[in-house]
Amino acid sequence: MFSTGQLLFALFFIVGFTILTVWSYRKDRAKNPVYFRGSIWVLIGFLVFIGLLLFLKRGVSL
Repeated sequence: MFSTGQLLFALFFIVGFTILTVWSYRKDRAKNPVYFRGSIWVLIGFLVFIGLLLFLKRGVSL
């Protein structure tokens, strides 16, 4: 379905994007800690939502 090059690109993109996002988040959090209070709950909610979507897509068979 996907070529080896496409899969490698996707893997490097996801890893690079994640590293840059975490780095940027930590940098911004150090400057403005007030704005990032409670952000862990947003992350948890997002992960639960994605997990629910995956469960409904793969877990339910009619």
